[in-house]
Amino acid sequence: MAERSPFPRVFWVANLIEILERFSYYGIYFGFGVYMTSLGYSRDQLGVVQTIFLLLSYTVPLFSGTFADRYGFKKVFIVSYLAYLPSILLLILTKSFSGIALTMLSIGLAAGIFKPLVSATVRATTDRTNATLGFGIFYAMVNVGGTIGPVVAGRLRAISWNYAFYTAAAAIVVMLFITIFFYKEPPREIEGKTVGQKLREIGETLANVKFSLYLLLLGVFFWIPFWAFFNLCALYTDSNLDTARLYEVIRGVFGTAFANFLSQEKNGVHHVLGETISTTGYIIMILQVFIARIFEKFRPIPSFLFGLFMMAIGFVVIGLAHVSAVSLLFVGITFFAIGEMISSPRIQEYITWIAPKEKAGLYMGSNFLAVGVGSLSGLIYTPLYGRFSDAGAPEKVWYVLAGHILVGIVALLIFQRVAGGFVQQEE
Repeated sequence: MAERSPFPRVFWVANLIEILERFSYYGIYFGFGVYMTSLGYSRDQLGVVQTIFLLLSYTVPLFSGTFADRYGFKKVFIVSYLAYLPSILLLILTKSFSGIALTMLSIGLAAGIFKPLVSATVRATTDRTNATLGFGIFYAMVNVGGTIGPVVAGRLRAISWNYAFYTAAAAIVVMLFITIFFYKEPPREIEGKTVGQKLREIGETLANVKFSLYLLLLGVFFWIPFWAFFNLCALYTDSNLDTARLYEVIRGVFGTAFANFLSQEKNGVHHVLGETISTTGYIIMILQVFIARIFEKFRPIPSFLFGLFMMAIGFVVIGLAHVSAVSLLFVGITFFAIGEMISSPRIQEYITWIAPKEKAGLYMGSNFLAVGVGSLSGLIYTPLYGRFSDAGAPEKVWYVLAGHILVGIVALLIFQRVAGGFVQQEE
């Protein structure tokens, strides 16, 4: 076995930037349902904002990589910060629905510009000897930022929402200075394609009807329920569960100091803040390597479908937390996280598997379109949650989501049977 190459300094700089960006992004996103509810907006209005935000975050990367290729990673990093910073600060000033929607659109655009840059840096600074470890570190950093961000933002919003937004903005400023003074453009092969060429390539990829249908099925049956979890779980926890009892559960396991950090006190009673616990990041950090080792021995599609089934179980258990023991919330989130850890990497692996070797990157890029379809969860499930909640049965939205996934498993099995599986391309 060849000796593993050391990572250059820019690799670590890029991963530090990733932690800070995910800290800001998820710090805002996870608690945003709670925020809009506190301003008196309906679940329908919240769903529109969630859809805009996710759609921009996950479709802009289809093209932002092209600009990074042409103008350099460092310049495009800075452009994303210049879009991020004023948008976050505008959240402090604007309270109208149109103002909030436009502001979140801008944050989604900034996130979409940023999104491919760190992974591209990791790709440019790794080789065959260290790429697996390099991307493993990158994935861990995503989860570190995505876990700490909502916890810190939740704790701060218990004092004032403005403090949470100021902190997110401060992280962007730190990213800007790190990039200016420490980020050095990594050497890499320049693809040299224009946006027009990229669009034509995507069109050629989508001309493969079988592949396009598969992306649509992934969007409808994986990404829509996937994003519904992140759109709803913090709001459901904060609005519908006995958060005082959740505080006691956490205090009994981890101690008073830790429980206090995840909660706020109202009239002498501590209540857990929904966004501080409604995340999968901390579970992924603990279990990812263990889960990956188990499922690397199995074929991608059976693993992916089993992961979907685990997510469905998670949804049912989260729903039961409202009508049974509230501590079931943690069990449900754990099942969902295990399903995510199994499904998400395996389906991405499968897409690179079936792509012609010279088009692997393009096929993976097209996967962002399936993620974009998933943004429709805000228009579908957030209003549905509002209807169930108004009727006194918010848990039913989780049962519907579980049914949605089970139908998806059947639909994907039928697709495999009727259209036939994809053929693994030769190395």
